[in-house]
Amino acid sequence: MKLTLGFSPCPNDTFIFDALLHGKVDTEGLEWDPYIADVEELNQKALLGELAVTKLSFFAFGHALHHYALLDSGSALGRGVGPLLIAREPLSREAIIEGPIAIPGIHTTAHFLFSLAYPEASRKIPMLFSRIEEEVLAGTVRAGLIIHENRFTYQQKGLVKLLDCGEYWESQYQLPIPLGGIAIQRNLPMEIREKVNRVLRNSVQYAFDHPASSRPFVCAYAQEMDESVMQQHIDLYVNEFSLDLGPEGRAAVQNLFEVAAQKNILSTQKYSIFWND
Repeated sequence: MKLTLGFSPCPNDTFIFDALLHGKVDTEGLEWDPYIADVEELNQKALLGELAVTKLSFFAFGHALHHYALLDSGSALGRGVGPLLIAREPLSREAIIEGPIAIPGIHTTAHFLFSLAYPEASRKIPMLFSRIEEEVLAGTVRAGLIIHENRFTYQQKGLVKLLDCGEYWESQYQLPIPLGGIAIQRNLPMEIREKVNRVLRNSVQYAFDHPASSRPFVCAYAQEMDESVMQQHIDLYVNEFSLDLGPEGRAAVQNLFEVAAQKNILSTQKYSIFWND
């Protein structure tokens, strides 16, 4: 059976998908048609239910529950991994609320977390995550919400951190921060969902056990990224929750949806969250 598979070119995704794409683990008869794109593009496709299996932001997943269920493997959760709000200089809360603020997409978990901390902020400009640092430096926006490898480079460019959205989440809820996960179309048979989850888990385990094996694939998409930054990126976003969400990871995801529902941002009551519910 051939399945479309969406993931981003970021090192954490290419790291975990390398083994299943390149025959390093038993795919149990599954074949893959990769679709590689920025996470906000993947979010948009998920809202339309276009890909059989896809990486997506957890906040976008909340809007796409009628199409997808969450796999236990492949997720990006953790502590100290949240998006950062940065600027050229320290800003007051009033100045941040006044904006404008660059965000990496309306349906990203980063945007949701920023909205929890600054619910009054309304002047937000969505853009490709890799542009945000430069737009802040140019003064096009007052501040920017950065994700991925930019959290390792902003200080080198003279920018300052205003807020760590992950720390804010953890202080409020004492749970790891759920950023993105791997979802599967809920209309696929249960045996296929189970097989995909198992193959993905084996791919993540292979990546952990043979970290050098994925290097050519990771480097091919990391492009100009410094190798030390690339490794920091993998180390930060690929962890035990990527292998299996477990009870704590599942609780974190459920809590995100409960908080969003309390704030009338999401309504997820009609659908189960996880692939085997």
